[in-house]
Amino acid sequence: MNFKRGKEYWLPGMLGVLAVAGLAGASAVSGTPAATDGQIQQSLTQANSLSSAFRAAADRVTQAVVTIRTMPADVERVSGSDMRQFDNGLPEELKDHPFFKRFFDGAPEGRQRLPDRPRRGGGQGSGVIIDSAGIILTNNHVVKGGGTVVVILQDGREFEATEVKTDPSTDIAVVRIDAGETLAAATIGNSDQMDVGDWVIAVGAPFGLKETVTAGIISAKSRGIGITDREEFLQTDAAINPGNSGGPLVNLNGEVVGINTAISSTSGGYQGIGFAVPINMAQWVGDQLVDTGSVRRAFLGVGIQQVTSDLSQQFGLGNVAGAAVTEIRSDSPAAEAGVRTGDVIVEFDGRKIDSPRTLQGTVERAVFGKDHKLVVMRKGRRVELTVRVSELPQNLTESDNGGIRRSELKDVGLEVTDLTDDVASKLDITGVNGVIVTSVKRGSAADKAGLAPKMVITRVGDMDVTSAAEFAKTMKEQLDDDGVLLLVRSGSASRFIVLKR
Repeated sequence: MNFKRGKEYWLPGMLGVLAVAGLAGASAVSGTPAATDGQIQQSLTQANSLSSAFRAAADRVTQAVVTIRTMPADVERVSGSDMRQFDNGLPEELKDHPFFKRFFDGAPEGRQRLPDRPRRGGGQGSGVIIDSAGIILTNNHVVKGGGTVVVILQDGREFEATEVKTDPSTDIAVVRIDAGETLAAATIGNSDQMDVGDWVIAVGAPFGLKETVTAGIISAKSRGIGITDREEFLQTDAAINPGNSGGPLVNLNGEVVGINTAISSTSGGYQGIGFAVPINMAQWVGDQLVDTGSVRRAFLGVGIQQVTSDLSQQFGLGNVAGAAVTEIRSDSPAAEAGVRTGDVIVEFDGRKIDSPRTLQGTVERAVFGKDHKLVVMRKGRRVELTVRVSELPQNLTESDNGGIRRSELKDVGLEVTDLTDDVASKLDITGVNGVIVTSVKRGSAADKAGLAPKMVITRVGDMDVTSAAEFAKTMKEQLDDDGVLLLVRSGSASRFIVLKR
């Protein structure tokens, strides 16, 4: 039986494994007729097809996977064939485990183990060769900190890096070595084509154990876990452990679809949740690091927030998706394109936008000076706009901020006052018109909505407000059983909230 590569493998393969156990034991468990030899052989064939796919994928990429060791200048260089002295990278709770002790105890004479505490900055990770000239993709956190970066090839040869370039915003780095020959390079895949449930393998050197391959599936896409500025992580249950960082996440075609980056763990070891930078993002960053040594990103010039169920209802959307525009920078690409506060961005260049994170990642990789199609939902209507993105300023800050009477809305537990220049100055916000929240009653509707003192309310429904009196009047007109949409500013960021009685 012939099977296609990719995600089609998993269903017949896993069903085959289950069928072998189920058919062979049917007679003993349920009294049904036992499987025939032909049925069992067919199931084994299907299971072996999956096994062959894993084997082929691993063979295709393993030769391009490297181990990366970093050492401060005052640490003696040692052979990559004996990593026992680097056990200081192993979590404390695993150092006494019988399996790991045999790797780290009893080091040969002359091999001094680095002290466990304090750490001296040495460490190790993994990487993958993406260009046969000796260009390697890895994580920034694997190579940061200065000192010597040593790359160990699959055949054991070691080379000091001749160049290291990093992008902390994505935790991606490029390392260059001069091996004096053409090296085996991995094949790059397309992470956008990966779906939840697709089989993947992770390759690297967990705990210093080179050429380790683990298998799992894509558990989720576009994850943000708060460790870098730009996050669209692929989540996987393929085992990723300390030392895997920088190694490739690979599909069943043997193509790299991600760079393994982080784990979610309470023990320091594998607990079923790992994260990888999508290769489309990593390669885009890597290409720029190789070409120029830095990364140029595009921007729209909008403040955005996640669409919630309440916001979706207020905006007249059919589902909870998109990025709600909370503010627009003056003279920005978004302003020139006609984007408005309250628009919900749902597409950019044909890509569906399901979150602010997706929008940021998509826009930042857009080409400067070229027309891009932007689709927004505006008061329940689909509106198509054309935008030309510009380069993200290096010193970008949100700066559009402005405004003594007091208004108290007892039915929602909220009190506001005019926003004066003096108050705005004390709060370090300038240029914003609105009213400032001075009091929120605990347990009130305003409290439950997330309002708090010092927040500035700039809009009620689709009406801008510039005074406490105007705010009270507009609230009276627009607050109904479905609530009212408020645009509030806290610090330098704006967001929509829904206030209900």
